[in-house]
Amino acid sequence: MTETESIVYDVVVLGAGPVGENVADRTRAAGLTTAVVESELVGGECSYWACMPSKALLRPVIAQADARRLPGLRQAVQGPLDAAAVLAHRDYYTSHWHDDGQVGWLEGIGADLYRGHGRLTGPRTVTVGDTVLTARHAVAVCTGSRAVLPDLPGLAEVAPWTSREATSARSVPGRLVVVGGGVVATEMATAWQALGARVTLLVRGKGLLNRMEPFAGELVAEALAEAGVDVRTGTSVESVTRTDGTVVAVTDAGDRVEADEILFATGRAPRTDDIGLDTVGLEPGSWLTVDDSLRVTGSDWLYAVGDVNHRALLTHQGKYQARIAGAAIAARASGTADPDSGPWGAHAATADHHAVPQVVFTDPEAAAVGLSLAEAEQAGHRVRAVDVDLSSVAGAGLYGEGYKGRARMVVDLEDEILRGVTFVGPGVGELLHSATVAVAGRVPLSRLWHAVPSYPTISEVWLRLLEAYRDN
Repeated sequence: MTETESIVYDVVVLGAGPVGENVADRTRAAGLTTAVVESELVGGECSYWACMPSKALLRPVIAQADARRLPGLRQAVQGPLDAAAVLAHRDYYTSHWHDDGQVGWLEGIGADLYRGHGRLTGPRTVTVGDTVLTARHAVAVCTGSRAVLPDLPGLAEVAPWTSREATSARSVPGRLVVVGGGVVATEMATAWQALGARVTLLVRGKGLLNRMEPFAGELVAEALAEAGVDVRTGTSVESVTRTDGTVVAVTDAGDRVEADEILFATGRAPRTDDIGLDTVGLEPGSWLTVDDSLRVTGSDWLYAVGDVNHRALLTHQGKYQARIAGAAIAARASGTADPDSGPWGAHAATADHHAVPQVVFTDPEAAAVGLSLAEAEQAGHRVRAVDVDLSSVAGAGLYGEGYKGRARMVVDLEDEILRGVTFVGPGVGELLHSATVAVAGRVPLSRLWHAVPSYPTISEVWLRLLEAYRDN
């Protein structure tokens, strides 16, 4: 009979992705003993199957597209991408799916790593194999989310791709069907089409990127079609089979689409189904509701940080939450939370409510922060949309011939601040932080006139937006 080992820490973190790492970093910096539990690779989804590999695949694609817009360079880059080199570049950025570096970083901050599947086994208690970890102050659930597959008969036998397979595939499929119209679907369609696959994109809704302004999805769909992707909107997949290696997807219109692989990018679910939530009165498999300090509603010790709380399923927002959660845990442990600065001192994740930024790394890029026009109106704000054609900015023309893009700011007419900003066009991802500062800081338009954009850069679109608001 194996003897159970029991160890006490100030904080136990369940999950060692970027979110769990950042919680541990903040609690260790505050002098709290911290254990981190991970069943897979330290570094999590972002490092090995999401952000890093997908952007490593996409960067050569976007660089080539930008180069083809420039006279003198266009002819030099007309050939196909070297797919093997791109995949090798991707492998480098995933550390070849080894986590030695991330483990070393955890050790460097003084956190203890426990390998294995961790489960809550009661209040403040996490069990990993034969080891019981007890937390004096907090347990932080940072287990992230997983891809959701639709309930289609026989789908398991087809061995479909999810985001994991799409970002880690060892070779380029000859034909690829992508099901979905969101970020993963559009980015992976962009990458694999450019790497040599013939891509068919099947979208159930009316368009792409439906959480952004409508023009974002329209411009991305247009560019995908021009690149050779067969984009079909208003199309549902009714059945999928695989015979002799060939996948056949049958649509609701009765069309048969054949491919070598099929990727379903149809949503995410929390990884909370087998972490012992039932032992603390919570529903397994559920999203966890939290306050702005990321503490689970009704608990004084359990935190849910990152994807698991469903506030903003983005790595940068999860890391933001983690910094706040770590600071809140430390403040409560020391009794220094200031009741006069919000419910838990300065430790409140307010950006999750009104200033969430996101970049979609397609060609063109789509970047947005805050509320869309429709979201602002639904929230009851009296707003006005101000649109500018990005090609009217001198910096856009210098960026590349035939530059096509659009910018929108959603202005609150009561306070004359920005509720949201959206950019679509080549290279606009690097514009987004200026918009994030304006939205998060509630900067009045009267002050934005004094933030002078450099000439000739695409950032001059800010001046064009302000002029359009003034003149109409």
